[in-house]
Amino acid sequence: MVLTQKSMIKAIFFDIDGTLLSFKTHQVPESTQQAFQLLKEKNIKVFVSTGRSYNQLGHIRYLDFDGYITFNGGYCVTKEQEVIYKNNIPQKDIRSLLDYAKKREDLTFSFMSEKEISLNQVTPEVQRMYEQVNVPTPPIRDYEKDFDLDSVMQVNVFINPKEEAEFMENVMPNSVASRWTPIFADVNPMGQSKKIGIDVFLDHFNFTLEETMSFGDGGNDITMLAHTHIGIAMGNANPEVKEIADYITDSVDENGIWNALKHFNII
Repeated sequence: MVLTQKSMIKAIFFDIDGTLLSFKTHQVPESTQQAFQLLKEKNIKVFVSTGRSYNQLGHIRYLDFDGYITFNGGYCVTKEQEVIYKNNIPQKDIRSLLDYAKKREDLTFSFMSEKEISLNQVTPEVQRMYEQVNVPTPPIRDYEKDFDLDSVMQVNVFINPKEEAEFMENVMPNSVASRWTPIFADVNPMGQSKKIGIDVFLDHFNFTLEETMSFGDGGNDITMLAHTHIGIAMGNANPEVKEIADYITDSVDENGIWNALKHFNII
């Protein structure tokens, strides 16, 4: 890969958990906050690219993003809160999951829509996971009562990686799974990924791929890092993420974002 000149990069896409936010402190490192100030001064656009809901980003909005890719590319919102793209999971897959859950009572899952996030049940492991990412545990819902099955944009299914392929093939065959944790899989409409969200914003701002850079650490970041001109894996990234990255920086707790931006002469 040819190193880019700093004048070429106009848009940078950032994952949240393990990239912007430390799992240890649940904070954005001071060096990353300083880097964002310098990027803004250079008129470089900064975007969130996450599996989280748009409504779960309150604690990082102070970084003044130019746009938000949420639900792994399924819901894209501008700084002015204009929704420029959204994509829902086919209802037949949602119905299939609900039918499957009746036969497997230990299965935990959450439905994530434009307006709400809810769970079918809460186990101690699920509780710990939400505490780990510093997000309130969603309320429990009875999905057979007064729930719009067409509104679901993402499902978090709490199954282990070994179960995932069989589950997707038999229960949600019109959807695709990705993950950044062994605890659960993000399930989105077939073909959906952070790559789609990037293309939505490139079209919106009239940027080219050669003007992009991205940072990530989890499996759901692979399409993003492979798609942008420069894909940077955090030092704490999963091995499969590091494998496809153009560059591996330090961990989030060791000023990884700042160091990589300096390395490429962006700031």
